[in-house]
Amino acid sequence: MNPTPSQATDRIFDLDRWRATLPMLRQAYRKNEPYPHIILENFLEPDAAEKALAAFPAVQDAGWIHYVHVNEKKHGLNKMELLPPYIQTVVQYLNTPEFVAYLSELTGIPGLVSDEMLEGGGLHQSKRNGFLNVHADFTVHPHKRHWRRRVNLLIYLNKDWKPEYRGDLELWDRQMQGFVQKIAPIYNRCVIFNTDEDSFHGLPDPILCPDDMTRKSIALYYFTEEKETPKLRTTNYRARPEDGAKAALIWLDKQAVAVYTRTKRALGIDDAFISKVLNVFGTKK
Repeated sequence: MNPTPSQATDRIFDLDRWRATLPMLRQAYRKNEPYPHIILENFLEPDAAEKALAAFPAVQDAGWIHYVHVNEKKHGLNKMELLPPYIQTVVQYLNTPEFVAYLSELTGIPGLVSDEMLEGGGLHQSKRNGFLNVHADFTVHPHKRHWRRRVNLLIYLNKDWKPEYRGDLELWDRQMQGFVQKIAPIYNRCVIFNTDEDSFHGLPDPILCPDDMTRKSIALYYFTEEKETPKLRTTNYRARPEDGAKAALIWLDKQAVAVYTRTKRALGIDDAFISKVLNVFGTKK
C-alpha cells in the first residue's frame, strides 16, 4: 500500500515536534547575533537524512555547475529534474506551503514563498581546498523582479566531519570586523538565517577534508513578493581585515560577478549557460 502524502512527509520532517518548541526557537532566532539565525540539530527525520546522504550525487554526475573563481570554489546542482528522486522529495516538502508557513512563524517574516527554480540553491558540494569568501547574498530573484530574498536554509550532510577539516560557516558582524559565530557543517544540522544586505557569511579558509570526502549541503532560499520592486544588489563579496592585498582581487571579481548577474537578469538566462563553460574547467579540478 502506497503511503499518503502526509505519511511520506512525516518521514522527512516531524512538523508537530518542531512546532512544539516554536515559541522558544522563535525567540532565540530573533535574539541571536550577529543577525537573526538559528542552528537546529537532527533536523530531518533520521531515515530521511540517511536516504538523502545515500542519494547525494557525485560532483562528476550530470548537471553540476562548477563555480570556480577568485571568490569561491564550490559546485552546485540546482535543476530539480536532475536531483536524485529522494532528494527531490525532500526539497519539494521543504517548499510546501505547510513547511514555509512554519518558517514564516519561526523567522517572524510573514508571507515567505519558496523558489521552485532553486536559483543559486539546490545541492552544494565542495572538495578539498574549496572555499567561499565572506559575502552578503543577492537581494532580488534574478527572474522574478518583485521577489526579495529573505531567508537561507542550509542542511548539512557530512558524517564524521572533524574540526581539522575546517569548512565551518562563519557569520560575520555587520561591519566586517570579525566573525561572531562559527558553525561546523556536521551531519543533519540545519542553519537558518536572515539574508539582509549586511548578513555577511561564508567559509573563506580552504577546506582540508581528505580527498575522498566532500562538504555536502542542501541549500534552499525563501523570498517575499513585494508590491514595489525591491532594490537590486548582486552578491556582495567582502574582504576580511586580514586579507590584505587580496582585497583588490576580491573586489574586482565581485564586479565581474555583478556584470554576469545583471546580464542573466536582463536576458532571462540561468546558470546552465555559464556552466557549459565552467564545467570544462571544473571537471579538471
